[in-house]
Amino acid sequence: MKRLGIHLIIVPMALMCIFSGFAMASDFSTQPVKNNGEKWRIGYYEGGEYYDYKGVFIATIKGLMELGWIEKANIPVDKGEFTTKIWNWLATEMKSDFLEFVKDAHYSSKWDDDLRAKTVEKIITRLNQKKDIDLMLAVGTWAGKDLANNRHTTPTLVLTASDAVGAGIVKSNEDSGYDHISAHVDPTRYERQVQIFYDIIKFKKLGVAYEDSVDGRSYAALNVIEKLSKDKGFEIVPCFTKSDIANQNEAGKSVIACFEKLVKQVDAIYVTLQGGVNSITIPKLVEIANSHRIPTFSQSGSQEVQYGFLVSISHANFKYVGLYHAQMMAMVFNGAKPRQLNQVFEGPPKVAINLKTAQIIGFDPPMVLLGAADEIFTEIKNP
Repeated sequence: MKRLGIHLIIVPMALMCIFSGFAMASDFSTQPVKNNGEKWRIGYYEGGEYYDYKGVFIATIKGLMELGWIEKANIPVDKGEFTTKIWNWLATEMKSDFLEFVKDAHYSSKWDDDLRAKTVEKIITRLNQKKDIDLMLAVGTWAGKDLANNRHTTPTLVLTASDAVGAGIVKSNEDSGYDHISAHVDPTRYERQVQIFYDIIKFKKLGVAYEDSVDGRSYAALNVIEKLSKDKGFEIVPCFTKSDIANQNEAGKSVIACFEKLVKQVDAIYVTLQGGVNSITIPKLVEIANSHRIPTFSQSGSQEVQYGFLVSISHANFKYVGLYHAQMMAMVFNGAKPRQLNQVFEGPPKVAINLKTAQIIGFDPPMVLLGAADEIFTEIKNP
């Protein structure tokens, strides 16, 4: 394979195994405990279906199993299914002496603005009037923005928001700003990603497709990319897409159109989190990038590398962040206010690489990169 003039300088900060998130409120236990003899009742809200939400949620359930809150069992995970089926299993078949995943407390706005407004009002009304939920899981940026406020006082944990601080969900990395709110933040996650990608490829022009909105720029970590572009001297080539819309087919077409445009203008693409990058569009996006020998970095993680993008940070099936979320839940049930918990958690940033894609685009990965890889894929799998 041709080396393409590629060099690798792994930044120590980027590949350090950091577990700062586990140094949380040590005064609170994570041991299973009942709610005055009753089970703790849990609710769930997401802006819409997204496979990262599913992955983190499953890992969190496994974390609760590890901590003894739920009896260990195989979680039903079907291809193409999202969190609704898993929630139904939790509500009807999961065994626990301590937790209840309330059957009618799983909410989704389905990426629809009108439905979002109605759903939020329904949830807020329930939390304030019925008061039958002890903890809400707000999954994703939409959900975090909708529930991180003073309109209710129910303990709420925000999971998988791309940039909880930048999106205005929480006040800062250290302080949510609300006693009943805590959000997972990884302040250097995207900086580590882009830094590693730059060290591998030494690109001069980086293509970034994203929705030109507050949320879209937050998902894409545009502020981080802009800072690094000044430090490293590369040019950002943007292309605007549609993301958080009810018609996900339209969102997908917008990303495909951007890839077809960007591959003619750039020497690398940072594949950002958005609705149009999904199991339906990824094979086409991979085909476009690989046929033009353009290296790609998946912001989402190793699952997309398995599907054909060149490289990313391995999530190890979200194991570490799932256990972190499970511990957060356990501490709340043991008396901690969400605001007291450490929001910062940086998982071990191991690399995931697809060697088949590397062969197709003519990239000869250095041994130091392979040595840092936690997941190595030798074929391109169809989602």
